Amino acid sequence: MKKKIILSLLLSSILVAGEIELEQITVISATKTTQSIKDVTSNINIITAKEIEQKRYTTVTEALNSVAGINYTNNGGLGSTTSIFLRGASNNRTLVLIDGIRYQNPSSTSGANIGHLMIKDIQRIEVIKGAQSGIWGADASAGVINIITKKAKNGTNLSANIEYGSFNTKKFGASISHKRKKFDIKLSANKITSDGFSVSAPKGEDVEKYEDDAYSNLTMNLKARYNITDDAKITMNVTTIDALKEYDSFNNPDDTTMQSDISNRLYNISYLQTYKNHNITLKAQRSEFSRDEIGTVAQWGSEYVKIFNGEHDNIELSDNIKYNIKDFIIFGLGSSSDEVNYILTDSSKKEKENKDNYIYLTNSNTFGNIILTQSIRYDDYDNFDSKATGKLGIKYNINEDIFLTSNVGLAYNVPNIVQELNPWGATNDKLNPENVKSSDITIGYKNFKATYFYNLIDDLIEWYDPDGWGGNPAIYKNLDGKSIFKGFEFEYSQNILDEISLSLNYCLLSAKDKNNKELARRVKETLKFNIEYYPIDELYLGINGEYVGERYNKADKQGQQTGKYSVVNFVTNYDINENFQVYGKVDNIFDKYYQVVDGYATAGRSLYLGLNVSY
Repeated sequence: MKKKIILSLLLSSILVAGEIELEQITVISATKTTQSIKDVTSNINIITAKEIEQKRYTTVTEALNSVAGINYTNNGGLGSTTSIFLRGASNNRTLVLIDGIRYQNPSSTSGANIGHLMIKDIQRIEVIKGAQSGIWGADASAGVINIITKKAKNGTNLSANIEYGSFNTKKFGASISHKRKKFDIKLSANKITSDGFSVSAPKGEDVEKYEDDAYSNLTMNLKARYNITDDAKITMNVTTIDALKEYDSFNNPDDTTMQSDISNRLYNISYLQTYKNHNITLKAQRSEFSRDEIGTVAQWGSEYVKIFNGEHDNIELSDNIKYNIKDFIIFGLGSSSDEVNYILTDSSKKEKENKDNYIYLTNSNTFGNIILTQSIRYDDYDNFDSKATGKLGIKYNINEDIFLTSNVGLAYNVPNIVQELNPWGATNDKLNPENVKSSDITIGYKNFKATYFYNLIDDLIEWYDPDGWGGNPAIYKNLDGKSIFKGFEFEYSQNILDEISLSLNYCLLSAKDKNNKELARRVKETLKFNIEYYPIDELYLGINGEYVGERYNKADKQGQQTGKYSVVNFVTNYDINENFQVYGKVDNIFDKYYQVVDGYATAGRSLYLGLNVSY
């Protein structure tokens, strides 16, 4: 038992500013069941609805960027290609879920199209750090991000919002819900349009001298529940995202022909049955992704991809068995498949499918002040070797103020189908899955938390361009040896006065390959802050921002420096009464010029005003 405790994996609590108590926060993603955050042994951060509404984020990316250990890159403004780096691991190594449904796009090399996730209608965002393949399987080698939308409230409720701001940006949203004991249903729709600014611009040049690249997005969400009996119910979730983004072709900031037409659909239907101490769930899920690259034509004798289509299907049966007050064991099995097809500019088509059958087991026990969690999972792929993965966690509450946690996990990251087919270069059907070993240890004292993490990736998959510009066929390949991601995270929050609160987080990251060379686009250090002030009950004033340290556009500190800058934002909310709220925000209040990816523009000082109405 002592060896298991030492090896085990754990979770640290989260810094939650404001009046929310830890006992009130529940977490789903850590073990696939609802738990109090105090009983979870995974390293986790929660972004609450209160924080989202106070800070007036526009995108999920902005909200995630407030978390220690997360950074992002963006290829030119709202709706452009966006990648999240969780503790240095790139986007496709973090599993993104919406209400537990996979948002991972098998037809995209970057995994989840996170740049199209707008922030409205979200109850909370759960960020589970470290290897989670023992619970969620492939694509969770760096962690899991679960975006949980709001549920219906008792009775009939209506809400609406409108916002206008810089770049002729307009937001409209509405939600209607009805809840009774027997059933509930909620429907929301949110629309954003923006003239935007030029996606690409040479570093140092004024972005306003080039044509604007517009963006539009319509996101809709439907949730419903029907109680067949007191012990049986059916739930349903549907999310649709339709977006259109203008962008620029290579080295042409004034390109007016290129557009990306996006259509994403997520479906889930679940049957839940309670019998004695068993909670049985049968669910069927489907994720559909379609992208039409309007304006793409054959060039230099080569055909290019015009249309990408990806589908993910999953069916799973699980049983959550409670056998003590806080002890439980979850057993689950399922089958999933990824299918990709894409159409080239000459109308030719290529396609491939990958199937997986899996089984998993998670156990959690509480022994006084000690919580232990163990998970193991076995995946049987038809295109790759079968693999067993797992995680261990321990949390020790030394007293009411001090806790110690530790996590160990093994993960398995399967090559993306498009990485194998690689329509932009050479095909590589010999790509091997990445093997990941992940660990972290955390100590917390009251409102302070410090974490050390160490992740080792064998056979890291990276893009390799022999001559740097595509003259020779570029390829996705496994890097020889072991790549190491390690660093420290520090988090602190405190109410300075009754009216003022402060939160800070700092991350120091080292991300290197086997030759000790730094990987591209990883930020060495970041410092993020948030100051909140309530001069009166109805008024909120907030300042938030970040310092981004050294970062290079290419590996081994080559290419342009895209770090070493600070951005500060301001937001204010005023409650006219219980039904009406007005707000305003200024992003990048000092009009800082910077680029997170060389050659791609970012927004200068931007002003937005909005109104919320609810009944």
